[in-house]
Amino acid sequence: MDYWRNKRAVVTGGSAGLGRAIATTLVQNGARVLIGARREAALADAAQHLRALGGDVLTLAADVTKQDDVERLAATVQSSWGGLDMLCHAAGRSMRGTALGTSLDDYRDLWETNFLSAVRLAQQFAPPLTENRGHLVLVGSLASKVAAKYLGAYPTSKFPLAALAQQLRLENAETGLHTLLVCPGPIARKDDELSASRYAHQSSDLPPEAQRPGGGAKLRAIDPQVLSQEILRACEKRQAELIVPAKARVLFALTQLSPTLGDWLVRRRTS
Repeated sequence: MDYWRNKRAVVTGGSAGLGRAIATTLVQNGARVLIGARREAALADAAQHLRALGGDVLTLAADVTKQDDVERLAATVQSSWGGLDMLCHAAGRSMRGTALGTSLDDYRDLWETNFLSAVRLAQQFAPPLTENRGHLVLVGSLASKVAAKYLGAYPTSKFPLAALAQQLRLENAETGLHTLLVCPGPIARKDDELSASRYAHQSSDLPPEAQRPGGGAKLRAIDPQVLSQEILRACEKRQAELIVPAKARVLFALTQLSPTLGDWLVRRRTS
């Protein structure tokens, strides 16, 4: 992937999970990377890993739900690099709960974390990305297209990303800004992160399968390193969307044609 050599990329949520995998793949392909996340210790660990691979890496402890932090991130990019070629927004959070049992505070919290943060970043970084025909990558979820049971406020915070991505494409594609919406299924994590106990406090009154990745989705967990390579290839091709697994597209299409059929299929594909 010579395309990425010396490209300048920001990865939010870059200290762990898919964000760290994307940063790793960028470094392996010669890109300069700034990883942003809230926890300084996790950032330091990720940066050490990336630099051991020979990466040119910057870090910034930042909370993308805060406008001041997003502006500080933009200022760091400008002072360090003078421009930007890719912004990958991989920061986000899931939860468990029922639609009616989830508090308004949780809805607001996930709306800020999973959606409004994307709006802030898009508004801040669109000008330098447009100038360089760069890539704005929004990491959504299969829950950006269909809503399964017991995911609390997660689907309603991920669905808007699909609308935002489409509107950005329609309004800005001709000016040079490429927007990619990534909709993956459950991402494979370390054993300790896979433990169902991380949702125990939210799902004690829910069926046991609700604590599983994807709320019990009958899908094989996705290797984040493989997905990160697919994301970079999708950027090179300037694709509009990347859906993994690809067969989920059939479910999305049928759901649009017949909500009743879509509901039946979602029930069949979750435990």
